Amino acid sequence: MNASPNPNLHPCFNAEAKGSYGRVHLPVAPHCNIKCNYCNRKYDCVNESRPGVTSAVLSPMQACRYVEQVIAREPRITVVGIAGPGDPFANPEETLETLRRIRRKFPHLLMCLSTNGLGLMDHLDAIGEIGVSHVTITVNAVDPEIGQKVYGWVRDKKIIYRGLRGAELLLDRQLRAIEGLKARGVTVKVNTIVVPSVNDHHVEAIAERMSKLGVDVLNCMPMHPNAGTAFENVPEPGKEMMEEIRGKAERHLPQMRHCTRCRADAVGLLGEDRSGELHGCLTACASLPRDLAERPHVAVATLEGLLVNQHLGEALKFQVWGKSEQGFRLIEERTAPEPGGGLGRWERLAEVLKDCRAVLVAGIGDNPRRVLTMRGIEPMEMSGFIELGLEAVYSGRGAKEFKARKSGGCQKGFGCLGTGDGC
Repeated sequence: MNASPNPNLHPCFNAEAKGSYGRVHLPVAPHCNIKCNYCNRKYDCVNESRPGVTSAVLSPMQACRYVEQVIAREPRITVVGIAGPGDPFANPEETLETLRRIRRKFPHLLMCLSTNGLGLMDHLDAIGEIGVSHVTITVNAVDPEIGQKVYGWVRDKKIIYRGLRGAELLLDRQLRAIEGLKARGVTVKVNTIVVPSVNDHHVEAIAERMSKLGVDVLNCMPMHPNAGTAFENVPEPGKEMMEEIRGKAERHLPQMRHCTRCRADAVGLLGEDRSGELHGCLTACASLPRDLAERPHVAVATLEGLLVNQHLGEALKFQVWGKSEQGFRLIEERTAPEPGGGLGRWERLAEVLKDCRAVLVAGIGDNPRRVLTMRGIEPMEMSGFIELGLEAVYSGRGAKEFKARKSGGCQKGFGCLGTGDGC
């Protein structure tokens, strides 16, 4: 049984963890539901670190593949977060599906979200069920008169609100969302973007109000002037101003002082971001099919067409199966690439099976597993009836629910998947 994630290993919420543990942000939420007067998400440079910037947008399936690649290269990752490049709850389906996939595949990882809070209320129960432990909400004002200066518009479903009405609506949703999160035991951080002459004098009032709601920590972030925005000519607040503001806010809430203003695809330790280094992994995963509809089939390594009973390396051909309303059906047989050629053989096999979401095999080596997984084909080791493996794949439950003890095999006599601990 996997141990529960340790909440103290979140480097953004625990400064002592920032030098030893890292995070990966998954850019699965491209749309936003508010217009901040300091935000411009149109530009991207791999050397630029600021919120709203990403080199690619991933689907939930692509994001899960990306996490696999990241953890293989950076085992110090303890947190998976979604912070845009838009807002997670302007893209709730993509956000929640990504979190569910990550929770199933990586139960030891912490999960967090960074949001403006407008659309959060409708998904509080889902957040609790999935096990999201940390949420950050950006609150730039607790007075709508000030808030209306920060936001160009607020869109709730299909209605756009401007001015005071938009600021009032956003604040109401934020306050209710924070209350709902704390009632569910979620650790909450509030980000406040400090804009000189707009809300710099107002930050202590924000801290006081957030403290009364039970918020755990406040992160005062200096606004970064962005070209093409309403605040492009507003100067960035200096260190002296920020320290004075944090000092006043600290009377009410602990302050986060180690923020690095992360990209929406940030990865690595806070002080050792590896977004540029892992840029190739991100873009490679973004090139995979975006959903399983593009991979309707399952490949099977079998001798006689009844059982999964061949190692990937010894299979000279693969059966390709599909699913219809009447059940599973054999579509065709495909010839495997000739033995030899090292990794090139597995690249060729991935091309042969490019419309397959999984391949059922009796065994598989590490190199072909990595190649096929990177190409979006999930290798599933099993022994027993083909239909059992097909049910596991098409149900979406994966191999875990069908694993059996190595000694004794499947207690039901239908074969088993993997090297698990119970049917």
